[in-house]
Amino acid sequence: MEILLVVITFIATVIGAISGIGGGVLIKPVMDALVDYPVATISFLSGNTVLAMTAVSLLRSRRDSIKVDGVVGTPLAIGGAVGGILGKLVFSAIKEAYQNDALLGLVQNILMVLLTVTVFLYILNKARIKTLAVRNKALALAAGLVLGLFSSFLGIGGGPINIMFLSYLFSMDSKHAALNSLYIIFCSQVANLIANIVQNCVPAFDVLLLLSMMASGIVGAMTGRSVSKRLDNAQVDKLFMALMVVIIVLSLGNVVKFAGAYQGF
Repeated sequence: MEILLVVITFIATVIGAISGIGGGVLIKPVMDALVDYPVATISFLSGNTVLAMTAVSLLRSRRDSIKVDGVVGTPLAIGGAVGGILGKLVFSAIKEAYQNDALLGLVQNILMVLLTVTVFLYILNKARIKTLAVRNKALALAAGLVLGLFSSFLGIGGGPINIMFLSYLFSMDSKHAALNSLYIIFCSQVANLIANIVQNCVPAFDVLLLLSMMASGIVGAMTGRSVSKRLDNAQVDKLFMALMVVIIVLSLGNVVKFAGAYQGF
C-alpha cells in the first residue's frame, strides 16, 4: 500500500505543479479512500508532501518568464500563512471537542465536494464571467487568509479554490494563477507545520512513508514544471477540469464512507 501511495503522490504532484492545485487536493481524498490512518495523520502526510513539492516548484520557477504577482503576491502569501495557522486551530478544536475521526473526515469531504463543484461550475462558465482586477493589498491579504484557512483545515495544501479566487479577483490567467497559488500553498503549509510543532500536536506517522512521499512529490514537481512549459492556458484548463471530476467522485465516495463510520460510531 505504501508503494501505491508514493506512486499516487508522484502523479498528483505532477498534475499539481502544472495546474497550481498543489497535489494535496488529490493525495488527501485518495488516502481517505485507501487507508485507515487517523484523519490528522493523513492531513499531516499530505500537507508536508505538498510543502516539499511547492518549495521545489517555486525555486525552479525563478528562471521562468511567469512570476509571482509583484503587487498582490506577497499579501496573498502573508494572508495564506495566517490562514494556515487559523485552519490548524479550527481543525484541532473540532478534533478535541468531538474526539471522532469519522465526523472530522465527513466534514472535510463534504466541504471538498461543495468547494470543488463550485470551482468546476466557475471554470465551466469562466468565459462568460467578468473578472475583477483587484490591486488592493488589504483585499489580497483577506483573500489569502481565507484560502490558507481552507487549505490548512482540509489538509489539501491549497487546491482548486485558489485558482478560482485568483482568476476571479485578480484576473490571472491559468499559468499565473497556478504559480501564485503555489506561493500561497507554500506559506500556508509552512505556517501549518509550525503550528503543529508549537502546539505539540504532530500526529503519529511513518517517517519512511513521509520521506518517500516528499521525495516523490519533489520529483513530481520537477516533472510537472517541465511539462507545464509545453502546455498553453487552454490545455492547463482542460487538465484542471478533468481533475475536478476525479476529486468530486473521490470525495463523494469518502462522504459515504465516513457517514457510515460516523453512524456506526
